Amino acid sequence: MDMSNSAIILFTAFAALILLFVFLYFIPVNLWITAIFSNVKVGIGELIGMRIRKVPPGVIVNSLITATKAGLDLTTNDLETHYLAGGNVPNVIRALISADKANITLTFKQATAIDLAGRDVFEAVQISVNPKVINTPNVAAVAADGIQLIAKARVTVRANIAQLVGGAGEETILARVGEGIVTSIGSSLNHKSVLENPDKISKLVLQRGLDAGTAFEILSIDIADIDVGTNIGAKLQIDQASADLKVAEAKAEERRAMAVALEQEMKARTVEMRALVIAAEAEIPKAISEAFRSGNFGVMDYYKMENIKSDTEMRSSIAGTDVASGTEGGRGKQGDKK
Repeated sequence: MDMSNSAIILFTAFAALILLFVFLYFIPVNLWITAIFSNVKVGIGELIGMRIRKVPPGVIVNSLITATKAGLDLTTNDLETHYLAGGNVPNVIRALISADKANITLTFKQATAIDLAGRDVFEAVQISVNPKVINTPNVAAVAADGIQLIAKARVTVRANIAQLVGGAGEETILARVGEGIVTSIGSSLNHKSVLENPDKISKLVLQRGLDAGTAFEILSIDIADIDVGTNIGAKLQIDQASADLKVAEAKAEERRAMAVALEQEMKARTVEMRALVIAAEAEIPKAISEAFRSGNFGVMDYYKMENIKSDTEMRSSIAGTDVASGTEGGRGKQGDKK
């Protein structure tokens, strides 16, 4: 009997501990007491509802206490809604308090929208109070005289709270500043004027309103360094001259090839004409034979023709004319006759 009573007592104590643990889990009494002493109205039912909705009561209650002490008029429903939407409640509260102390207009709706947009709203408020300096990468540009200049600038920006949602970021600022530097240097008559007055670049770039549509306000643009690069104009002229030379060489080679082809064609036609001459000369003996048979050409006429040919070949030989082939042919015929 004593054993059964002891078991019942142990079971009852164990059940009581479990119930107490469940009670303390769903009803965080310590937070409730802390809220009461902080003059923050948080009901037991709200704490239980947070547990059921899987919202950490510590985050909501502590953030609400901080906001209330800072003079912000917020409710647990506002903070729960932002937490359930995926926001960072403590960061938003810190941003609102910092903006209020710095006399910056920032509503809870704006802060939550900025936070849900993926931007650090607390950092944005800090940049609004303490401007940020952004160093641009080296920007290479060419002046009108063809000399390349490499510039590096420092851009001082301040966060624009009203345009943090939907406004462009630092990358856009850097791209626009780089474009402005290139345009400013490119419009200069020579690189010496840029080196003498680098502040002209800053003034021209600031006049372009580069911060339009961005989440920042440009306060100043300072040229940190300018270095002289290569002579791009001379390099381009050299490249152009090299290209023109190659074109001229190609055209000359084309003309040479055409001349060679024409020469070969003329040689072929010369050989063809010589063949025609040889063929015509081959018809002469046939014509003479036919003249002998028909009686239109006598023996004495033939002797006279041969004598004339011999005299002509002799005179040509004395004059130094190259008639070797004709002379040999004539002498051959005379030898045959004798």
